Amino acid sequence: MPGHFANDSEQIDRRTSRSICDAVGERLQQSIRPEPRLPTHLEQLLNELKKRDRDPH
Repeated sequence: MPGHFANDSEQIDRRTSRSICDAVGERLQQSIRPEPRLPTHLEQLLNELKKRDRDPH
């Protein structure tokens, strides 16, 4: 992309880029809450559907 960097001194090396990405990923994992579980009744219904899908009859 032309004009993306003002000059070459603004570019970072691969190792630094990887470190930044890893740090951002860790913080995102810490801030994003896991999805809540389905209510028990819905989970049972889904399990029943899965069981029926596996059953050839």
